[in-house]
Amino acid sequence: RPEFQKEMGTREFYHHLGKILDEFERKNRLGQVSILAAAYRNGIPVFTSSPGDSTIGMNVAGLELLAEAAGLRDRFKLKINPSIDVHESTAIILNAKLYEGGKTGVILIGGGSPKNFMLQTEPQIQEVLMIPEVGQDYDINITDARPDTGGLSGAPPSEAASWGKIDPTKLEETVTAYLDVTLALPLMVAYVLRSTRPKKLKRLYDRGPELHQKLIRSYLENNREVTRLKSLIRRLPA
Repeated sequence: RPEFQKEMGTREFYHHLGKILDEFERKNRLGQVSILAAAYRNGIPVFTSSPGDSTIGMNVAGLELLAEAAGLRDRFKLKINPSIDVHESTAIILNAKLYEGGKTGVILIGGGSPKNFMLQTEPQIQEVLMIPEVGQDYDINITDARPDTGGLSGAPPSEAASWGKIDPTKLEETVTAYLDVTLALPLMVAYVLRSTRPKKLKRLYDRGPELHQKLIRSYLENNREVTRLKSLIRRLPA
């Protein structure tokens, strides 16, 4: 399909895939059964922290090799670029806190790479882009991993605060529950459905270009070396 024939992050990839699944659900009268289809309908961005470490990533690589073997490599243009995901996830957090004056929080179901991908948005803002910020305001961890083994999955909020991932002044507002996620998640979802009213959708996927421009603007405002870098690049041979 033509919408896939370009370089993109997993956010855009899963949006296109969600559209296909939504069409499949409707055509076959399956009801609403797909998470990606629901995300597509509601403008919710979905990321995969390690796209190559997945069945979809394996199949994308397989199709690329097939195109190369058939002498049609120039016709297969899909490229999953992780840097795009880093920018787009970071832009969501930056916009919420800097431009909308709100608060941000993370709900971490399990651990590993997805946990760090969610938390690294703040170090990206503070340490890499050099934009003043202080970390996430709220943190909920559901994990069965122990902290004493030194792995990321069991790392407590205090460890995340040491990296600027969580506001160190908000540690008392973090929660860590050591139990199986298949027990915790249904209870949490049931509680939210029973105790809260529906809210207006933020449709953050639809706002992607706007949030990206805000990220660039904040980066330029806080980094004078960008002008110097432009000058150096212009001196490079074409």
